[in-house]
Amino acid sequence: MHIDNFISDKISQLIYFLDALLKSAIHHTEVESFIWDCFEEWAQFNVTDDMPSSTRERVFWHLIHEIKLGSIANLKDDIRLRAEIETCLDYLKGNGNYPIHCVGWRPVENF
Repeated sequence: MHIDNFISDKISQLIYFLDALLKSAIHHTEVESFIWDCFEEWAQFNVTDDMPSSTRERVFWHLIHEIKLGSIANLKDDIRLRAEIETCLDYLKGNGNYPIHCVGWRPVENF
């Protein structure tokens, strides 16, 4: 699989998981498992360049890192994280502008 195909597939899956999480239709552990699976699959590419190839990929990695660092277990109480997720999801779905605060970088080597 090519990196661009991987990112495209994972963006679709991330949208699905985060939409479900925001609606309380799934438990946060399912999102956490998805993220760890992404990292495991990503490691197979042996990527050495941390620069995303598109703004969509940058937003994808930004969301992944924000979720790992944030407290999605308490998403209802974390208004900042919830707003961040919603803004990024809008962009990934094609319904919003690029969130200029995104600083998503590809994981390289050890992550």
